Amino acid sequence: VVAQECSRCSGFQMKTIPACGPTGFIERITCAPSQRDEYKSCRSAALEAQRFWHFVGSALGVAAAAAALVVLRQRVLDRRALEKVRKQIESI
Repeated sequence: VVAQECSRCSGFQMKTIPACGPTGFIERITCAPSQRDEYKSCRSAALEAQRFWHFVGSALGVAAAAAALVVLRQRVLDRRALEKVRKQIESI
């Protein structure tokens, strides 16, 4: 039975409870037959959501920067092509 939902480990718990190590979050579970409390490592849904939105934001930022570079590069290439055509017409 879950006695305490998934929560962030305190500094003291990080040092004393090995289950805090992998994720930094634990949940307390009470075993029904023995009535002993055990700790299990878990993942925080709020932290996972925050990490997901950070990833989405950074991916959008990289995509926007790449799109801007493509547009700028295309303008440079178009300008060079027009200049080349203009020089060819002048030489006739």
